[in-house]
Amino acid sequence: MAVPKRKTSKARRDKRRAANIKMTAPHLVECKSCHEKMMPHHVCPSCGKYKGEEVVAVDE
Repeated sequence: MAVPKRKTSKARRDKRRAANIKMTAPHLVECKSCHEKMMPHHVCPSCGKYKGEEVVAVDE
């Protein structure tokens, strides 16, 4: 069985792990009723509608 000659440092280990984690901004779409930016497949936080139907009552 292969055994490493030296201990892998924390910096080298974490650099290798960080290469797979790339942060991206969330994709936003325009709400069809109020034209505000919102997450896709979620209730609009500004008007409370989902697919044109009011789901959540929003205090204005």
